[in-house]
Amino acid sequence: MASITPAEAEVSEEVVKPLRADAQRNYDKLVAAAREVFAERGAEGSLDEIAKRAGVGPGTLYRHFPTRDDLIDALMRDWTDRVVADSMAAVEADVPAREKLERWFVDLVKHMTLHRGAAAKLSAAMDDPASPIYRKCQMLNDANDRVITHLIETDALRDSVEPHQVVRLVSGVATVVDQAGLDVEQARPMLRIVIDGIVRDSATS
Repeated sequence: MASITPAEAEVSEEVVKPLRADAQRNYDKLVAAAREVFAERGAEGSLDEIAKRAGVGPGTLYRHFPTRDDLIDALMRDWTDRVVADSMAAVEADVPAREKLERWFVDLVKHMTLHRGAAAKLSAAMDDPASPIYRKCQMLNDANDRVITHLIETDALRDSVEPHQVVRLVSGVATVVDQAGLDVEQARPMLRIVIDGIVRDSATS
């Protein structure tokens, strides 16, 4: 069974007091709307637009998220949960190695292009412990390591494949997708080149 690493646990360590059902619905709608707006316009996207898309008033937004940083933090906690869940799902999927990798790499590109400009920032911070987002980069590395190590253990990958080098390659693809304004689906041909380079020709699982 895939497990959560210390870095992942640290990112998700806050305990949030349960909300009433109606408040939870508003919270979830605000996070979903923020994800959309930040994806389109970056982390400086309009808070009023987020409230409008969520179908709530500005007062509701500010009750849940007094500052922009509070909203970004909530979005990143949600992001963390999704990254971990997707890596576990990739490990547990009963599909051939190539399909497993393509699913995971597409998910990884989606996560790295959470909002405009995010991919390049994450890519640059991966080897910079002084970066304020280094911890989140480590969590990404841990999630990728879970998938790649699983495939190494099943002898599906070529010799000397290193998980960190793989995530660097995929982060490069994510940066191209982000900067060129491409749809994530348009990343598949580039991701398949990475997959061709690391999967054994005979791998079927």
